[in-house]
Amino acid sequence: MNDRRTELLAAGAATVTVVLWASAFVSIRSAGAAYSPGALALGRLLSGAVALGVICLIRREGLPPRSAWRGIAVSGVLWFGFYMVVLNWGEQQVDAGTAALVVNIGPILIALLGARLLGDAMPPRLLAGMAVSFAGAVTVGLSMADDGGSSVLGVILCLLAAIAYAGGVVAQKPALGSATPLQVTTFGCFTGAVVCLPFAGQLVSEAADAPASATLNMVYLGVFPTALAFTTWAYALARTTASRMGATTYAVPALVVLMSWLALGEVPGLLTLAGGTLCLAGVAVSRSRARRTAPAPVTVPEPQPENASDPA
Repeated sequence: MNDRRTELLAAGAATVTVVLWASAFVSIRSAGAAYSPGALALGRLLSGAVALGVICLIRREGLPPRSAWRGIAVSGVLWFGFYMVVLNWGEQQVDAGTAALVVNIGPILIALLGARLLGDAMPPRLLAGMAVSFAGAVTVGLSMADDGGSSVLGVILCLLAAIAYAGGVVAQKPALGSATPLQVTTFGCFTGAVVCLPFAGQLVSEAADAPASATLNMVYLGVFPTALAFTTWAYALARTTASRMGATTYAVPALVVLMSWLALGEVPGLLTLAGGTLCLAGVAVSRSRARRTAPAPVTVPEPQPENASDPA
């Protein structure tokens, strides 16, 4: 019963993460019109660091144990710092569909790195679900691509973001063995903010001229897709494998299509809807478990009478 409850809580946390990360694509595109990639990343991380710091003070969370610092530092540099800068830059160069397609190479890299470095199992259902979801991500990306083609620089930047994302997840997993999800997320966010401090001058100058809507989007990115979503991600990651969590994020492109439809009035075509359906179907397959077969009944031989004679 406790295992089932833990599994449900982890699935709920993963769902919160996926929904908020999908919303980040829309907010990044909106805020990116007024903020440069580095300034937007720093503003997002500072907003997230403030929110996480307040929560840590309320909950009286101390410093993470020494054994967790290596994983926190690596994930902070790669995922909170480098990833956010290059993703912001990449989304200024290519359309959302292409960005979602390239970044969703990340779960495949997570599965490969997790199997190699963490000893994660790769059951057939996980591999099959990843294949289905990746096909859906390709369909979404192709259906939403600009007719004029995509920027080579933008594709390279999104590819670098996917590599940093995969490396950050794999580095974060061992840290969760000794530190709490809140500690790992908070100090990873702090590390990313320190990495992005060279963009402080740009942030100050751009914030003075940016419209309020862009600044609010930047704060939203810090509080919800960063502070909240990265914490729920760490909570779920601590209770499952990196490969299975990575496969869950294949739902992001499908949700991005829906959110763009609702927020930006971009009506998706049939091919886009088909790709989104494939993404969700693949996630369902990858997170499913094989049915356990009931053990064969054990027959107990009837006791023989003590005075029974041996057969002739």
